Amino acid sequence: MRVLLLGSGGREHALATALVADPSVTALVCVPGNPGIAVLRLASGGRVQLADGDICDPAVVAALAVDHAADLVVVGPEAPLVAGVADGLRAKGIATFGPSGAAAMLEGSKAFAKDVMLAAGVPTAGSRVCQTRAELEAALDTFGSPYVVKDDGLAAGKGVIVTDDRAAALAHGLACGRVVVEEYLAGPEVSLFVVTDGTAAVPLVPAQDFKRVADGDQGPNTGGMGAYAPLPWASPSLVDDVMRSVVRLTLAELASRGTPFAGLLYVGLVLTAEGPKVIEFNCRFGDPETQVVLALLETPLAGLLHAAATGCLATHPSLRWRDGAAVTVVLAAAGYPETPRRGDVITGADGVPGIIHAGTARSADDGTLRSAGGRVLCATATGQTLGAARDAAYRLMEQVTLEGGHYRKDIAAVASIGGSIMPGAS
Repeated sequence: MRVLLLGSGGREHALATALVADPSVTALVCVPGNPGIAVLRLASGGRVQLADGDICDPAVVAALAVDHAADLVVVGPEAPLVAGVADGLRAKGIATFGPSGAAAMLEGSKAFAKDVMLAAGVPTAGSRVCQTRAELEAALDTFGSPYVVKDDGLAAGKGVIVTDDRAAALAHGLACGRVVVEEYLAGPEVSLFVVTDGTAAVPLVPAQDFKRVADGDQGPNTGGMGAYAPLPWASPSLVDDVMRSVVRLTLAELASRGTPFAGLLYVGLVLTAEGPKVIEFNCRFGDPETQVVLALLETPLAGLLHAAATGCLATHPSLRWRDGAAVTVVLAAAGYPETPRRGDVITGADGVPGIIHAGTARSADDGTLRSAGGRVLCATATGQTLGAARDAAYRLMEQVTLEGGHYRKDIAAVASIGGSIMPGAS
């Protein structure tokens, strides 16, 4: 199987790592890829190929897929999906893992997602859509503190503010323009990935990520500073409950609107005292949860994604999972998340198994590995226990140097010693 993978972040490096391990993959082309992806080798020994092109242009991506004779295209980031790249590929008859532009509005618009949830009867936070200062102030007063204000559009996981400071919440909302103001939900956050062809739906193992930049869930929200899976403290019925009360209802509602969702449905949940409630949907694999979930998946990835892309998921064999646990810790650049510094030299990360590249690049003159984004890379490790996986991930991270780089020291700390609740729900 020849696979074309779109994207350049940590999520795409994790996807590429799983794809090259699948013996059915005979070629993998990544657009644009990153330095970590560039050194991967296929199970057959061949190298991964990197290519250039505007991944948000449906015509460009379709041409690339044709040029490379792709049997499957995997769209990593959300922006190309919202831009309709999957539609352009399907119009050419190319098997594509990723929803249509219309269905991807589950992530492209918080207001759209809320409308779908309300119509489907999916449990979620009460909310109001606000476009004026008066509407915003009224919503803040209605829901009270802690204030939760979300940019309606794509914001790379950083368009949300959760604060007791009303002035800060108001300023954030005014800066965003159209926003969704929600009631605050208390409880631990959980991420559940679901592979679907629009009808059949297969859940992966749930994970938990850490959004705040600093230990103890302090500081501003980020795209994610670490994650772990599975969740030893979660109810054994959690996945079944969410599939019943959220996933199947959402897929049915989208299908009834003529916009069936086929691809990866990311369900962001808060486990409240009343039960699981949705805080967000994404239309693609989440980062950094992808790193830990795929590290535990034993089933070959390409076959699973191809089954979803071709409407054959119902006949795909049941998923197999490795024993143990996985932990990933994100290394961020100096100044992240406000004004991340770029261009700093990175050592100890070249070709190291378990080091997943995200915001890295090579110097044009001498090939030195340097930081090129806010979240630079992450260290991912597995172990027979969550504690062992956590220790291994931090040992791996300690081998990497980046001037001004910083990472949380408490990823999976509570869960690894038998704790069940992490703060930071929104």
